[in-house]
Amino acid sequence: MKKINLGSFKVKVTLVLILCMLFSGAMSNLLIYRFAIDSQFNQLRDKLKVIAQTAALMLDADLLLQVPLNPEGINTPQYKIIVEKLKKIREVNPSIKYIYTLTKTGQEGIWQWVVDADLPTAEEKKKGITAYPGDKYNVARFPEMLKAFDGPSADKKLAVDEWGTTLSAYAPVRDKGGKAVAVLGVDITAEDVYKTQKDVNMRAIFVLVLGIILSVSLGILISETVTSPIKKLVEGTRHIAQGNLQYQVEVKGSNEISELAASFNKMAISLYESRKNLRDYFYRIVQSLVRILEARDHYMRGHSERVAEYAEKIALRMGYPREQVVLIKEVTLLHDIGKLGVQESVLNKKEKLTEEEWETLRKHPVIGEDILKPVLLNEDMLAMVRGHHERYDGKGYPDRLSCENINSFAKIISVADAYDAMTSLRAYRPDLGKEKAIEELKKNSGSQFDPRVVDIFVQILQEEA
Repeated sequence: MKKINLGSFKVKVTLVLILCMLFSGAMSNLLIYRFAIDSQFNQLRDKLKVIAQTAALMLDADLLLQVPLNPEGINTPQYKIIVEKLKKIREVNPSIKYIYTLTKTGQEGIWQWVVDADLPTAEEKKKGITAYPGDKYNVARFPEMLKAFDGPSADKKLAVDEWGTTLSAYAPVRDKGGKAVAVLGVDITAEDVYKTQKDVNMRAIFVLVLGIILSVSLGILISETVTSPIKKLVEGTRHIAQGNLQYQVEVKGSNEISELAASFNKMAISLYESRKNLRDYFYRIVQSLVRILEARDHYMRGHSERVAEYAEKIALRMGYPREQVVLIKEVTLLHDIGKLGVQESVLNKKEKLTEEEWETLRKHPVIGEDILKPVLLNEDMLAMVRGHHERYDGKGYPDRLSCENINSFAKIISVADAYDAMTSLRAYRPDLGKEKAIEELKKNSGSQFDPRVVDIFVQILQEEA
């Protein structure tokens, strides 16, 4: 049996490379793991903030203020109406464990319960756990909750209180004047948080073990070709750590390093799919909220889906890449989400709206932007929601933008939205019909609408006749 010379250059270099690769692999895996965990946790926080903010907008602040802050308050009609509203919100978002409202007292750091969707059980009462109207609650231990009167917030880590270990988000409940009168909170359990991290943990362990095995093998089979692939893997790790989960390391040959690169690429794809699934989940939640909106205003039933289909057809005809067309369609489904912040009495009013009511209605693009801002980091997506009621001549709202200053995709939504409104039965007028609607589009081309978008859409509608 041939003895291994531990003092030989080859052995020394091999051992050094094995150690370096093990260290690089461990650090790379740690970076990717931390990024994936942090990314999932932050997306979960953002999702909860959106749910809390949207739910807060759906509550009637005046009704909330009418709930007596004493145990008998649970028997009042106002309390029961709000409880039913909170339970319906939770039904749409089954991940929510608790949903409730609190308001301030005169004592620093001490708030009081107003409405809780779940009153304490008999066992919880024995432990001194209570959430009846007027019951006190120490919020000084939850810094993010203290900020909630100023705007939406979410806990930065799991919190522990009488109800267990949870992750919570909060949003202010505002009256008609915009004053925050209470805070709405939503909780999910620690089990739900850990569940989202389980797959990442398994992938990280798999990659770590595989990395160790391959590092040893590649160290023994050292050659000049090792340096280049290692550099590519390090570069890939850097891209992944920076959030570019679609980055792929170039795979050549059929050796251990190429297998490691292939495994790295698979992990990057898995992380990308995981993030995409979370995003898709968010869209499903928001689309559920759109259905709630349509349930509030039956004249809008199916409106968002139809407008999205029109926008898709226009964008395709205008030559936008498929990826952008998908983006336009997704955002168009959400373009009227801000109407959740508009009173039903305004949405369904058959008579002419007052100037004050018009002002309330005109706020929905801004409210929609605020709802989606925590998750939709793409500025174009937010501009589409905010700008879909801008006019080509600069007389639209909320920013009175004109011509080329309006987001290109928002111009498409504007035309599609107007056509569907004209060809749908509304509270204030009958269906105008296809031909009359086309006439109106042409009539307002160059003033309300972008002429190019109108020409293309009219062509599409005439071809489908």
